[in-house]
Amino acid sequence: IELDGPEVPILDGSSKPIVESILNAGIQTQDAEREYFIIPSVITYEDADRKSELIAVPDEHYKLSVTIDFDSKTLVMQSAQMDNYEGFADQISPARTFVFLHEIEYLIENNLIKGGDLTNAVVFVEQKPNEEKLESLAKFFNKPEVKVNGSHTLNNTELLFVNEPARHKLLDLLGDLALIGMPVKGNIIAKRPGHTSNIAFAKKIKQLIKEEKAGKSMPYVDLSRTLFDINQIMDFLPHRYPFLLVDRVVEMSDTHIVGIKNVTMNEPFFIGHFPGNPVMPGVMQIEAIAQVGGILAMNLVDDYKSYTPYFIKIESVKFKQKVLPGDTLVFILKLLSPIRRGVCHMSGRAFVGGKVVMEAEMMAQLVKNE
Repeated sequence: IELDGPEVPILDGSSKPIVESILNAGIQTQDAEREYFIIPSVITYEDADRKSELIAVPDEHYKLSVTIDFDSKTLVMQSAQMDNYEGFADQISPARTFVFLHEIEYLIENNLIKGGDLTNAVVFVEQKPNEEKLESLAKFFNKPEVKVNGSHTLNNTELLFVNEPARHKLLDLLGDLALIGMPVKGNIIAKRPGHTSNIAFAKKIKQLIKEEKAGKSMPYVDLSRTLFDINQIMDFLPHRYPFLLVDRVVEMSDTHIVGIKNVTMNEPFFIGHFPGNPVMPGVMQIEAIAQVGGILAMNLVDDYKSYTPYFIKIESVKFKQKVLPGDTLVFILKLLSPIRRGVCHMSGRAFVGGKVVMEAEMMAQLVKNE
């Protein structure tokens, strides 16, 4: 898509012509798996001057909800929602931009909206102008005449939807949030949104994405799930108490795994490390993250019970903060390369309360049992 001007042409005041052009050109599905930013927790933004509020809450899908309120008897408070993209082309993209007549007058006086036309915007009229003003508007818009009757819109423009203005604000929000740079999974709720507040909110989310990619914050994980419990874990690993350091696996694919270790005062190493000041030893954290990686490696081979995972290399280890009794360690590991000849190369981070407590890069080898 190429632009030869400073902004996208207004066309009919909606995104429908662009959507139709894209659909006519055709959409080709790519083989690569789409990466999403999953809203990890409640994110809020407020602009008190504009009375604008935006909230993002975790959700498995991308949902938008918009409420507008201009304190106007002509354009009353209204809402619009989008729960999926299925109805976007017909229900959201045709919604046209809108403006109040008193705003138009200011723009005309300042030699702006040269591309403005009564066919590409809905102009709401709060107070009916006199005949002289109507003639002036007709001349500006190059129309034989301009009327305002009972519809409260200039030239009696009919709305495509009862809540067309709210739908257009939702369209604006959708476009502004696209500037985040990657698709989002979450429920976005906006009250009196505008481009300024939308962009500020998008920047806030983008900063969270940067922190997550830099490993400063934990990506969203549904910790209530249980993919493998302790009994299933013992089916993968040869370790047993007191050296089995994984309690649950909550998420796993062919390239990543998320495991949980609940740290309790009953851990035997706390007896001597340290009396009166219990701290989980770094070597035990390394062992725990290696065991989580071992489950991933074992899951990727057939007849895994014929193999044992052995730790062969560790590097780039960093400990960020202490791990104490009562903490829940969340280990997130991903493969750095496909497993070859039984060698598994992965990186991992451990989180407590959403913050990184340790990280490491490691190698393990699956050795066939004799």
